[in-house]
Amino acid sequence: MMRSLYSGVAGLKTHQVKMDVIGNNIANVNTTAYKSSSITFSELMSQTTQKASGPNATTGAGGTNAKQIGLGVKAGAINTNISGQGSSQSTGNPFDIMITGSNFFVVSNGTDKFFTRDGSFYVDGGGNLAMTSTGYNVMGWGVDAETGDIKQDSVAALRIMSAANMTYPPEATSRAYVSGIMDKNDTNVTSASGKTINLNFFDSLGYSYTAKLNFKQSDVASGAGLNNYSLEFTKLLDSTGKEIDISGVKFGIQDNTQAKKSQVAFNSEAFKWDAATKTLQSADGTTSYADLTQMFDPATGALKALDTVTTVNGVNITVGEAVDSIAKAYGYDGSTEDFLNLYVKSTTAGKVGDPVSMETLLSNYALGVATDSFSAYVGETKFDVDGRFFDGSTVSYDGTNGTFAGIGGSATTSTVMLNLSQLGANFSDIEIDFSESSMFDNKGTSTIGATSGDLDGLGTGRRLGDMIGISIQSNGMIYASYDNGMTKLLGQIATAEFANASGLEKAGDNLYSATLNSGEFDGVGVDVTANGGYMSTGQLEMSNVDLSAEFTEMITTQRGFQANSRIITVSDTLLEELTNLKR
Repeated sequence: MMRSLYSGVAGLKTHQVKMDVIGNNIANVNTTAYKSSSITFSELMSQTTQKASGPNATTGAGGTNAKQIGLGVKAGAINTNISGQGSSQSTGNPFDIMITGSNFFVVSNGTDKFFTRDGSFYVDGGGNLAMTSTGYNVMGWGVDAETGDIKQDSVAALRIMSAANMTYPPEATSRAYVSGIMDKNDTNVTSASGKTINLNFFDSLGYSYTAKLNFKQSDVASGAGLNNYSLEFTKLLDSTGKEIDISGVKFGIQDNTQAKKSQVAFNSEAFKWDAATKTLQSADGTTSYADLTQMFDPATGALKALDTVTTVNGVNITVGEAVDSIAKAYGYDGSTEDFLNLYVKSTTAGKVGDPVSMETLLSNYALGVATDSFSAYVGETKFDVDGRFFDGSTVSYDGTNGTFAGIGGSATTSTVMLNLSQLGANFSDIEIDFSESSMFDNKGTSTIGATSGDLDGLGTGRRLGDMIGISIQSNGMIYASYDNGMTKLLGQIATAEFANASGLEKAGDNLYSATLNSGEFDGVGVDVTANGGYMSTGQLEMSNVDLSAEFTEMITTQRGFQANSRIITVSDTLLEELTNLKR
């Protein structure tokens, strides 16, 4: 038989293999992250009919080359264009991820690890990031519980939607600051009721509260050039508006005094005091408004709780209402507490003593204490007010340049502690900074207000947050966002890098397995950005098959197949002529 016949057969077989490679490339033209293959041919073998000989120096004859006849062709190698980057396809799905660079995603079926460029992922029923096509878990690194940073250790399945990640824990507010302008001509500030600002904060369970802080203007300190304001914690409301008892809460310094020169004058045209019954009555004596004997505890002299019900001439009123009636009789329009805390003295010569609070005077009158007391001045129509007692702090501003000038008389003190922890373990003390506030002319309007957290946003506190979204950064880090404004690092997608990526073995389903020639995976992986790569979300890598090149290769393969078939045809014709010799 002729050798050319077998050479033609080898050529046909080899071109068939090349056509198989081309066909597979074209079939996968739309396969996600498919890497095209190419085939190279090599000659099969050669039959040597005569060895090569060297030149003969004795005879002077020259050397001859070997005589060899080739016996056909074979597939030398099938190479995968593993490093060829496919084009990007936009999907809008945040879990579709494309790697730019030479790295591979690491996935696992629970036993073996595979590698892929197919970044079409989803979150399965267990909260794991997984391949859409196979369900294999995407591998990566978790977060160190102590540092909150990524811990690059052996890769593990990324369970990004665990029960612990679905919510962000609440935190109690621990810091706040007051900023804005305090205008000394603001009628709210100069009034008896003062200017109230709200501080909204959270406890450790995530419940929200509103602390009401009250500013009241004090007389300018003599010779100091300062404008002083009292600052008091007046009320605490929960999220439903219900008032919480703050009687045990310390705010600033206790028993401060605020200098505020004024007078309170008794309205004798509308009211009168009955000294015998110690009752405030209408001027005509037809109506009684307050009975001091029922308002104070006879054993201690202390004012009863403001919500305690008393009876005046058969009419039930509270102690608070009775105090308000007395305040009205003296023309005072401030709060009940402020009226009781006024420290006053008689205006009558010879009756001047140390200023005492209005509550003390009323108590002395109720209990019949005659020394330097209200009963000694029962006929007085007015009192000098030297100021008032309050629990809180004095906030000062420089009268020449309007800058903040300190708290409690100390120019170096800028914070006040609101000791809410006294209300329970779920509350945290809040340190309030006043250094960002100032005092300027703002057309009679104060813009001063309180904000939770410090200037850097620390200590703000928060309520319980529900997960509202997940984002994947270019380095593969996965963050969750929550409706309380917080974000949390959930993990990082790890990648694999190989010294010879072309040595990877295709395992089907867009997967590759490591081989001895590709290099082994170390079990840890690398950060995709370590060698200049990055991840893009909402995109997938397309196949890198070049259709124009494949069709060109198809033409040359077809012509090669045709030529090899002609070798067989012609060889057959020659053999036919040979068999015809016997005729």
